[in-house]
Amino acid sequence: MVTISLPAALLTVFFLSTHSASGSYPRAQNVTWKSTNFKTILSWEPKPSADYSYTVEFSAVGADKQRNPHCIRSSVTVCDLSISLTDLNAVYTADVLSEPPLGATSGLIEFPHTSSPRFCPYKDTDIGRPDFKLKVSEDKKKTTLYVTDPLTALFKDDRQLNIRDIFSHQLQYKVTYRKNKSTGKKVYISQTNVIELTGLDRGESYCFNIQAYISSRIQNQLGDLSQTQCSNDDNQSIFEVYSVGVIGAAIFLILLLIGLIIAVTVVCCKRRKKALKSGKEGVPLRDV
Repeated sequence: MVTISLPAALLTVFFLSTHSASGSYPRAQNVTWKSTNFKTILSWEPKPSADYSYTVEFSAVGADKQRNPHCIRSSVTVCDLSISLTDLNAVYTADVLSEPPLGATSGLIEFPHTSSPRFCPYKDTDIGRPDFKLKVSEDKKKTTLYVTDPLTALFKDDRQLNIRDIFSHQLQYKVTYRKNKSTGKKVYISQTNVIELTGLDRGESYCFNIQAYISSRIQNQLGDLSQTQCSNDDNQSIFEVYSVGVIGAAIFLILLLIGLIIAVTVVCCKRRKKALKSGKEGVPLRDV
């Protein structure tokens, strides 16, 4: 008979329990940052089972680790760190820990974890597309674009900040424009939100796109492209101004109106002839 001492038995039980525990906590995979206008989300895979959860720890390089209270022993695979990354110029890393579910315990001292790539909000956040309004001067010599700075996910003194509040004079706007129905493009870089373009051909329709431009960045210099807006063409034909459906409906209504006028005229003429005929038949013959 083989006998096992009590210390050896305890070590065996401890080994089996820790091995089982670590085996039930798979490491997170594909840990990535996604940030637009400083709305910064850390995401990973896979979705956990009921046997484990995820906790996120983050820190600026060289600083102590912190935890977001909404990302502790969570069953989701995203963590919003927008307001947690307070130093926008710092470089951050994050660890996604695989831990017991909320309310459960484990004998593990260290839990499996996966680290994220480095991330700097100021340099790495994407800039969303801006909105703008277009106005052509009365003499058709100048086109002015009024750009609205995209809002961010950040607040200061109860006011939501826009990207110019953060980038200041480093924020520029790149305007790409062309004649309508032409492929040739021109580019203009503006330091301000009010962009005046002169030297355009009078009476021609031009189409414009705008995107934020941060020249100080090495990567992600350009933001998302705005929606295209085109000025009116003074020489446009009716087929360019209105769609085929609108033109077809207008023609149908005109023809219907003409048809009604003709029908009413025909009915009136028939009634008049009938009235004249009945009037003649009612007159008695005169004696010769």
